[in-house]
Amino acid sequence: MTESTEPQGEPKPVKKAKMHLKGEPPAIDLKGVVKRFGSVTAVNDVTLDIPDGSVFGLIGPNGAGKTTTFSLLAGYLAPTSGDIYVLDRTPTAVDALKGKVGVLPQDALLPAGEKVGEFLVFLAQLQGIPKSDARRAAESVLAEVEGRDWWNTKCGALSHGMAKRVGLAQALLGDPRIVLLDEPTAGLDPRVAYAVRQLIKSRKGRCTLVISSHNLQELEEICDRAAILDHGHLIAHGTMAELTASSSEIRVELARGPVPEEAVRAVRGVKAVSWDKASRELSITFDRSVADAEEMIKGVTYVLYQHEARISGISKGRGLEQRVMELTE
Repeated sequence: MTESTEPQGEPKPVKKAKMHLKGEPPAIDLKGVVKRFGSVTAVNDVTLDIPDGSVFGLIGPNGAGKTTTFSLLAGYLAPTSGDIYVLDRTPTAVDALKGKVGVLPQDALLPAGEKVGEFLVFLAQLQGIPKSDARRAAESVLAEVEGRDWWNTKCGALSHGMAKRVGLAQALLGDPRIVLLDEPTAGLDPRVAYAVRQLIKSRKGRCTLVISSHNLQELEEICDRAAILDHGHLIAHGTMAELTASSSEIRVELARGPVPEEAVRAVRGVKAVSWDKASRELSITFDRSVADAEEMIKGVTYVLYQHEARISGISKGRGLEQRVMELTE
């Protein structure tokens, strides 16, 4: 990956970590993190916390710093400055975090000559799972990725999709509290990618999942929170609803007919209305303390029908892809 060549700057003062989920500390906490490779600043003063139990997306174009941030969280790299805490430990505290953090790197290579079952049992024991329980743990995660029949198959004989799922199985060994996934569905056919997404969804609430991916539709579907990075900087972060404005904006596409902007502005709770003539789309932002998205859709469509406007589509917010395009260069 080609990282940013943004000018280096002095790290800003460390910000105090926030608390989430009824006072529970975050599962992962970054404070003023900077990572430089010579003259290149790949991560520039990132302060971020990831709530315990969340499914969190790392988003950004090539060179944004996603892979570097992922490697910092996994303990593959150490920050140039700033602090990172994973379950209140530094990521390099291998003994303290053993069995608590599972990682699937994007380009993970499996040992070609090893059988899948033996490989997973070996990794289970490395993670501190007793020998008597290691086989059961390996069988469990292999079944979870629908790979029961691969136990005696050599890793080198697996297809790309099968190998990706075995990699996912090793990240889930021992039911870790945090699972870091880098491009978990990259290169998979639609059916296998769907199965992997369903598996990730099934893990919600059982652990904290951090997913780095270019597939924005996928992240919007499975993540409840995310951070957007660009040129090493943290551009935005929050819930998916906050990032996409799905809880404070609706968009109405009109097929034909009049465009009663003033009448729409008069709807209770509406803050602003804009009309894009080229796309024939009305964008309406509203006060969430007055009305939720469903109430706003009801009020706006009623006014439009009264003015004989023809509606061809309604959506909430801008969609994650459009939001990322707006925020990144």
